[in-house]
Amino acid sequence: MAPRTGGGPALVAVAHGSRDPRSAATMAAVVADVAAARPDLTVRLAFLDLNAPSVEQVTDDLAAQGHTSAIVVPLLLGNAFHARVDLPALLGEATRRNPRLRLTQADVLGADPRLLAALADQVTHAVNGRPVASGSRSADIASPHIGTLPGSPGAMVRTFGSAGPSPELGIAVAAVGSRNAAANRRTAAVARRLAASTGLRTEICFATVDPGIAVAIDRLRARGAEHIVVAPWFLAPGLLTDRLRTAAPDLVHAAVIGAHSALTEVIWARYDSTIAAELELSA
Repeated sequence: MAPRTGGGPALVAVAHGSRDPRSAATMAAVVADVAAARPDLTVRLAFLDLNAPSVEQVTDDLAAQGHTSAIVVPLLLGNAFHARVDLPALLGEATRRNPRLRLTQADVLGADPRLLAALADQVTHAVNGRPVASGSRSADIASPHIGTLPGSPGAMVRTFGSAGPSPELGIAVAAVGSRNAAANRRTAAVARRLAASTGLRTEICFATVDPGIAVAIDRLRARGAEHIVVAPWFLAPGLLTDRLRTAAPDLVHAAVIGAHSALTEVIWARYDSTIAAELELSA
């Protein structure tokens, strides 16, 4: 088969993978949006573990179809072990099997300002009783039932409107958590940046390590928050977001980021910046 040369490198979006089928379904919806944004390019979804297709299967298939280059975008919010060790090892093996296919790993998604804005969107929609951000394709996939704040359904309208933030509202930003304390400190910056952009009280908590959600709730209440929204710093729902709901069943839980338009933008931004960096190096 003749190599494909038109349109640009393929994009391989690599998700973590989960035993929860909602996670894979959400990531499929995300990547469908990514592909629709640039229909002239080949876009494929792969998983690090637990779901198919694997990174091995996708890269081998691209090589068999005649692709000579691909940009691999990790659909990961943190630059931890999976991004620094697991994925590079998989790509190294794929290159050894398919020496004509050049694979370049892009940066992780990270705490991109657009994703922080998407997180704020999901909090707004949760408080106002709407499940997901406008334009999202994840309504039937990523969002369990969410309620409204008792006695103050317009709190987030005031928060993001001209009247200024509600003094009664606090946000518990909930992330996965890591055994690496430095990684947790970097994640905690998400809560601080959300506080800076919204004017709200925020506290970080983790689903797998301390501080847990109960600590974040106590801290927010000690700071005067009467109503608390849990904002999951997750791309997709799964066992850990369920754990957070079980631990705090009386709170409003916002939806995960899911197939938000901001996520599509950030994925393509990582693709474009990787190509630009390659061109700069070759100039």
